[in-house]
Amino acid sequence: MNIRRFCFLFLLVAFAGGIFMNSDGALAQTAGEVPGQSLGVNSDADLWRYIRQGNEGNTQIKNELAKIMIQSEGDNWRAIRNGPVSYYGAAGIFGIIFLLVAFYSWRGKILIEKGASGKTIERFAALDRFAHWLMAISFVLLALTGLNLLYGRYFLAPLIGKEAFASITMAGKYVHNYIAFAFMTGLGLAFVRWVRDNVPSKVDLQWIKQGGGMFSKGAHPPARKFNAGQKIIFWAVMIGGLSVSMSGIALLFPYETHMFSKTFGILNTIGFDLPTNLTPLEEQQYNQVWHAIVSLVLIVMIIAHIYIGSVGMEGAFDAMYSGQVDKNWAKEHHGLWVEEMDEKDKDKASVKATNKGGGRSKAKPAE
Repeated sequence: MNIRRFCFLFLLVAFAGGIFMNSDGALAQTAGEVPGQSLGVNSDADLWRYIRQGNEGNTQIKNELAKIMIQSEGDNWRAIRNGPVSYYGAAGIFGIIFLLVAFYSWRGKILIEKGASGKTIERFAALDRFAHWLMAISFVLLALTGLNLLYGRYFLAPLIGKEAFASITMAGKYVHNYIAFAFMTGLGLAFVRWVRDNVPSKVDLQWIKQGGGMFSKGAHPPARKFNAGQKIIFWAVMIGGLSVSMSGIALLFPYETHMFSKTFGILNTIGFDLPTNLTPLEEQQYNQVWHAIVSLVLIVMIIAHIYIGSVGMEGAFDAMYSGQVDKNWAKEHHGLWVEEMDEKDKDKASVKATNKGGGRSKAKPAE
């Protein structure tokens, strides 16, 4: 009986001692310290500073990005994207719309001064119009879906709700990704078709001095097939379109390109001091910001282009609708081009008449 009591008391004391020891450990951990030599939550500040600076560690995960626990540059990317890019982009879009409304209120629709002649001249062939509309329609879809990604959460989501906005945005993402290839195709085709007629010349300076005849009635500065304003739009779309296409491809296939580190390296050879040791994630952040900036600039320019080609000028839309424009319109806005076309028509008619006359003449038989 005594042995049983002794064993019972021994077990009771041992159990109580274990509880006491565990409670000390719990109290120690609650106080912010871990028993033993482990750092625990009282970690070395230098270690976390090293991690916070975006340095790479070691991992068994087969993903290079997993080596970086904290990517500090993400703060800068977010600040730029949601700050200056969004602010100045919105200001540019609303600003150009305001200016065009004000200009239309003052100038009105630019009419054909001598009125429609009823005679037309071919301005653009079917392939030209196909290239234009392929590029134009795809650009509008890209612009709408891209603007939704940048501003939709502030304007569209409160109107239709988060769930509907999420569905529209996801669908828009796929449209944006795949329609991009149609835009690139139209861009390349338009370049091949129009680059020859968009080489700058001295005539363009005279057109610019007269403001393209936009600000005064009766002014018709000389221009060939494309005037100086159209040439500016052409080269802006070609260069900007190529740039936005390259950054778009880098975003479609992430972490596969090093476009900015290589570009910065080239710029550094002429005096710049830009970072070239960019991580894959930093490359994507530069791509995204650049993609947004160039796209917003193009959107602002294309809004003005759409205005001139539709409500802003009588007869301009016909050029890309049917390809045929009124001859009086062509003479007023592209007089030198009309003269060139008339000379070609005369030469063709002369050659045709010569060939026809030669075909009729028959050698007389010798008497």
